[in-house]
Amino acid sequence: MNLQQLRYIHEVARRGLNVSDAADALFTSQPGVSKQIRLLEAELGIEIFSRHGKRLVAVTEPGRAVLEIAERMLCEMNNLQQVGEEFANEHAGSLSIATTHTQARYALPRVIRDFMRRYPQVKLSLHQGNPRQVCEMVLDGSADIALATEAISEYEELVMLPCHQWNRCVVAAPRHPILKEQPLTLEAIARYPLITYDDAFTGRGQINKAFLGRGLKPNVVLTAIDSDVIKTYVAMDLGIGILARMAYDPAVDRDLGMIDAAHLFESSTTRIGLRRRAWLRGYVYSFIEGFAPHLTRRMVETALSGSADNYQL
Repeated sequence: MNLQQLRYIHEVARRGLNVSDAADALFTSQPGVSKQIRLLEAELGIEIFSRHGKRLVAVTEPGRAVLEIAERMLCEMNNLQQVGEEFANEHAGSLSIATTHTQARYALPRVIRDFMRRYPQVKLSLHQGNPRQVCEMVLDGSADIALATEAISEYEELVMLPCHQWNRCVVAAPRHPILKEQPLTLEAIARYPLITYDDAFTGRGQINKAFLGRGLKPNVVLTAIDSDVIKTYVAMDLGIGILARMAYDPAVDRDLGMIDAAHLFESSTTRIGLRRRAWLRGYVYSFIEGFAPHLTRRMVETALSGSADNYQL
């Protein structure tokens, strides 16, 4: 038994039992992966995967137990590497952040600027995706931190820590009649073509829930994955937009009018997602506290250890 075999079975399970995809992700060959899995099964005296011909079709009951242990061992191996790097040079290394466009564009710039000034020898990487992709990046080891509003709570393998609450605004071309609605209502919004986020992004669930609760069906004519695209088409007067409030800056968005809509929708919470039992470099704790000052190192360590799962703002 060796760590390579554990990596193979872990990746195959993570890739939906697709050995070809797992081999590509691990930069090796499909026959090599299949052979190592067979060798591991022979050594353990069990089948980890059920097969139909040569195709893997399910994880067996003993296979589930093996995969859980393999995941813990691979996580601890990564932790050992992190410990070595931490004590070899505590101020140098890398930090990979997976997040959505809205967070990367509007919530993170100041935090990243301050972090880079404090840790000039740390190489930062920003990966953007939808909330589920962001979570998967942390789970597969390609990112250290997930920052998103949706999806993190759906992954039991991640510890979720609340950072900020935020709400929404309505934007429109400067002379659009929606901007004169006092008070703004969902009924008024529903009268106009609507441009907003894709269903997987930025609190769209709260938007849908609010309209459904009033028996309204908004006329959504265009969806997008980021706020800048929404603002572009709203400025062309193709509809009114519902945005994260943080995404509107009157100094920059001079071609748009804005009216606050926080009273119409439930607030959303941006969360940090971290892999359970992960060992973090010291500067990662600094980054987290820079983004959410209430998340002290002690609090994060307690959550990672499993002593507490969820925190409330």
